[in-house]
Amino acid sequence: MKRDTHPDYHLVDVKLTNGEIVQMKSTFGSEGDTITLDIDPSAHPAWTGGSQRLMDTGGRVSRFKNKYEGFGF
Repeated sequence: MKRDTHPDYHLVDVKLTNGEIVQMKSTFGSEGDTITLDIDPSAHPAWTGGSQRLMDTGGRVSRFKNKYEGFGF
């Protein structure tokens, strides 16, 4: 294997949306740099399982449900 082909893997500070700072290993920047996240697992519905609302603009959902009513759903 060739030497010096892999990037430097070091500790960086990751600032979450709630202000909490967590240390993680990364190849980003250099030792001690800070990464500020706009979206993180503590706030995003994909990770928190938050409620999801479906906006029915123009009755599209209603038309879809009526069209496929009794189709086996």
